[in-house]
Amino acid sequence: MEIKHLLGIRQVKAISDYQFGQEITNILFKELDFISIERSRTTDKIRYIFHKKNLMLTLRPNNGFFTLTLYSAKMIINNTSAPKLRIIVLNDISEFIKKGRNVFCKHVVDIDENLRALDEVIVVNQDDELLAIGRLKLPVSYIKSFSSGVAASVRKGVYKSKI
Repeated sequence: MEIKHLLGIRQVKAISDYQFGQEITNILFKELDFISIERSRTTDKIRYIFHKKNLMLTLRPNNGFFTLTLYSAKMIINNTSAPKLRIIVLNDISEFIKKGRNVFCKHVVDIDENLRALDEVIVVNQDDELLAIGRLKLPVSYIKSFSSGVAASVRKGVYKSKI
């Protein structure tokens, strides 16, 4: 591996450790030989992280944090137990969430206590089936106590993309 690639891997792993924790970083970067980094042509900054040519993470330039993809969400679900990095919703609304609709507080069954407002979140149903990826809008304590309002804004439902 070239030096620039190794430095890039080290940098993205550090960001992932801070944002998601070491357990998730170890899952996402388990197979380093299959990780590739795409940089911006104009700024040479890291933009995308691929695993076996599948987009795994996107680095947001405005705040330096990652956005999850459905591919990385599936990796996390397959290697952790619920509710790690997840918001669990009623099975009854699964179809709406898969279409990319937002998650409302009244539909939340369980949630990872370690999440904070604006964190990346994986939306699953009570059977731990991947429905969508998005961003938490409120602190966990509010989500549990509110009976109205948006708990998480969905960026992409599984019907909007192929996994």
